Amino acid sequence: MKIECPKCRKGYEVPEERLRSFGENVSFPCPACKTTIAVSLKAAHHKPEAAGVGQPLAGVLTGEALKRMIMRTLKELPPMPQVAQKARQLTADENASFTDLARVIETDQAIAARVLKLANSSYYGVAGTVTSIQHASVVLGMKTLNELLTLACASSMLSSQLKGYGLESGDLWKHSLAAAECARCLAARRNPDLTDDAFSAGLIHDCGKLILDAYVLERKEQFDRLVGDGQTTFLEAEKQILGFDHAELAADVCEKWQIPKKLTIAIQYHHMPSSLEYNELAYVVHAADSIALMSGIGSGIDGMMYRIDKKAMEFLELDNESVSMYMAQAVEYVEKTVSGV
Repeated sequence: MKIECPKCRKGYEVPEERLRSFGENVSFPCPACKTTIAVSLKAAHHKPEAAGVGQPLAGVLTGEALKRMIMRTLKELPPMPQVAQKARQLTADENASFTDLARVIETDQAIAARVLKLANSSYYGVAGTVTSIQHASVVLGMKTLNELLTLACASSMLSSQLKGYGLESGDLWKHSLAAAECARCLAARRNPDLTDDAFSAGLIHDCGKLILDAYVLERKEQFDRLVGDGQTTFLEAEKQILGFDHAELAADVCEKWQIPKKLTIAIQYHHMPSSLEYNELAYVVHAADSIALMSGIGSGIDGMMYRIDKKAMEFLELDNESVSMYMAQAVEYVEKTVSGV
């Protein structure tokens, strides 16, 4: 039986009878990258063609059962929550120093290296002059250094190829950068106190896709048939085929990561902010995601099908001219930032 790791994409041939000796739902760490590989053997003898368009494969987990299985097997979390969460606490502490923040970043050498690369990108205006985390904290300041840390942590998580969603390596990372910058700019215009939260929420709003990709790829023929009519969005297909969408799963993952509740809610409803009675951050993240998709950055299979919610347009006082301006800013930000990664 051919099995592929959802993260590093390395393939393995494992005798099906050996897997079945452990039960119908099997999970084990990838020998190469240690990511948990989950295999549903119930689906092994069912071909996608046997299922109707939009209908779940016979014997394959869907809905809450699938979500519980995913969360149960999601044992190893990316480094972002642990390192970035500590940094967020420090930046909120008036008594914390540059040295304190630098020490947190330096606990992960790979993350520290990415922070230095980003600090020397053209966007931050100090290209080639920042030589250490301590130096970066002095030159750029606590707030900007925390932003760089968030970017550095996210870059390692969001750079994977997602075959199920039709995203090449780096596409999701670039889209997330564009959404984060748009969210920050929109918040700065509407409510400056939200800018940091808007940036963070915009950066990780699609983290659910990272986890769902293997399950989408497993049902690729179903998804292709359902979205092939040009009328059904991939989000709607997720709900029909899986029983939930990537935004719902992202909220569960963020809760497990102990991401602040207000960010989690905005991420969960970033495709349908109007379903909430009032949530300023959800409107911001929704509009930022839509603008990033409209700019064509990492849009994937059907990115151009998404439009900004009318209520969000009204709430954020957006028109075609301002949307075009934000699109241009997002493209410029992505181009300058990726040069440091």
